[in-house]
Amino acid sequence: MEDNDRVNGDLNANMRCQSTGDPQLDKAVHQWLTWDRNRWTRAQLDSLIAAGHLDELRSRLCSRMSFGTAGLRAPMGAGFNRINDLTVIQSTQGLYSHLCRYFPDLSSRGLVVGFDTRGQEESGCSSERLAKLTAAVMLSREVSVHLFSSFVPTPYVPYAVKKLGAAAGVMITASHNPKEDNGYKVYWSNGAQIASPHDKEILRSIEEELEPWSASCWDEDLVDHSSLRTDPLTQINSCYMDELASLCFHRELNSSCPLKFVHSSFHGVGHVFIQQAFQVFGFAPPIPVPEQKDPDPNFSSVRCPNPEEGESVLKLSLLLAEKENARIVLATDPDADRLAVAENSDGCGWKVFTGNELAALLGWWMFFNWKESHPDPADTQNVHMLATTVSSKILQAFARIEGFHFEETLPGFKWIGNKIHELSKTGQRVIFAFEESIGFLCGSMVPEKDGVSSAVVVAEMAAYLHNKNLMLNQQLDNIYQTYGYHVSKTSYVICNDPPTIQKIFSRIRNFDGDGSYPKTCGGIQIVHVRDVTTGYDSSRPDLRSVLPVSRSSQMITFTLQNGVVATLRTSGTEPKIKYYTEFCAAPGKSEVCRLEEELQKVTAALLDKFLEPEKNNLIRRLSD
Repeated sequence: MEDNDRVNGDLNANMRCQSTGDPQLDKAVHQWLTWDRNRWTRAQLDSLIAAGHLDELRSRLCSRMSFGTAGLRAPMGAGFNRINDLTVIQSTQGLYSHLCRYFPDLSSRGLVVGFDTRGQEESGCSSERLAKLTAAVMLSREVSVHLFSSFVPTPYVPYAVKKLGAAAGVMITASHNPKEDNGYKVYWSNGAQIASPHDKEILRSIEEELEPWSASCWDEDLVDHSSLRTDPLTQINSCYMDELASLCFHRELNSSCPLKFVHSSFHGVGHVFIQQAFQVFGFAPPIPVPEQKDPDPNFSSVRCPNPEEGESVLKLSLLLAEKENARIVLATDPDADRLAVAENSDGCGWKVFTGNELAALLGWWMFFNWKESHPDPADTQNVHMLATTVSSKILQAFARIEGFHFEETLPGFKWIGNKIHELSKTGQRVIFAFEESIGFLCGSMVPEKDGVSSAVVVAEMAAYLHNKNLMLNQQLDNIYQTYGYHVSKTSYVICNDPPTIQKIFSRIRNFDGDGSYPKTCGGIQIVHVRDVTTGYDSSRPDLRSVLPVSRSSQMITFTLQNGVVATLRTSGTEPKIKYYTEFCAAPGKSEVCRLEEELQKVTAALLDKFLEPEKNNLIRRLSD
């Protein structure tokens, strides 16, 4: 991006615009042009006004972003509901006011700020610039700031918050979203993402502090000459890598491991950190995918920077692995908090593991090694595993047989992070947690999903199994034979029209008449319904959901007579309706083809009868 003088526009330059004929819109336009100092976003707004694009102007200016499952996330560009210089300054002013109410020592504890490698030339935005503006707002109020000097994985921010005793942390990232997007992710002093009531209180504080306080808030160079700014990169990276060694259980096998690994960082932050993590575990470094090794905000070599999309976005990795005779492919998303894994099954092509399958493997691995070092069964009483409620119930099956504790949370790792904190206060230990969207946490180093630690733990597990003449997929089958097959399907449809989403879920809630949910799905009777949006759960004596009510998003779960659990929910970060189905069989029941057929029948009915994609103009996932 160009220097500060070029970014900061002439404050008086755009006061010449004509009325749009809509007083509310005119007021919003006037406010924007009065406050915004970024010449590129001001020019964007000028163009929209000149072209008479009133609907687009209303969309950008007449509503604000709200905190979803991953903080604030939106396209970059001009507007109060976009990510840009002004909205990041406003958000940080609101965050400052909120933190002042909770931390009398805010000035000394300070704020951790990190960023990924995203950027957009046409709006003058980059994650690094937005991180510097976040820091500038705090520094203008004499608050110390721990601003990383270079891009870092998302989990480094909550790790630093806990390690440095900071009041909070902000990570500028949109993770695996399209290149047009960016985000503002907030972590509390416990290292977990903010949840209610902090999210709503911060939004209220933002709305009370909309006008930038001073010119200092726009000064990204403030971080270079303020004595209150420190760079935690070297210390935090060193501490993280030292602590990562606690997850290494078989170093002697790793150093002599004949397996080769390929790693893709999807044009993001992961390459250098994964290389270091492999060194900590005694491995030779993984082979990087050269086209995807270096940061590129355009994500040039992939149609979508989300490794969760599977084989279609892993093509370069798989080709390189075949060329190099590497059995395992590891892919981290652009901010390195998620992990995809593929294994070359001799003669049978590539197996890309789902998030639920990887969780079965990692959950087994973490408990297997826990038992090795804690042979006394009494120790298991303090052990916990966690999963979000839309994820596989495989950990529940483990817990039932092995005797440790399993708990579910609402979707989103913020709920898992806060649950880890809550359990730790009573001496309980979480050794593994996951969400099905390839988000894993091995151990509890950091209360956030972590692609870096998960990648090297998978590598060690693969090395250990190879030494036993087993592949990952073979071990997965062993796990299912012991604990019961868990066959699942996860996918989504895209809906860019919020009123349509409301209409779809309203119809489901009144499917068989007023206030009556569907009674069957795919010809199978529905025995229980849980609606977290309204707080209803038919399986409970008081008909109230145990999970917290979440009225800001839609989520309904159906339990069917044949044991299938099916959930529909809206995404907290993208315009998607996600659907999840799982068939949980008892141990020993292994007619996998029959299980998959029954699951497919229910999944098809869930999609076609409940969501009605054609009628509602929903866009199906490309790979489905």
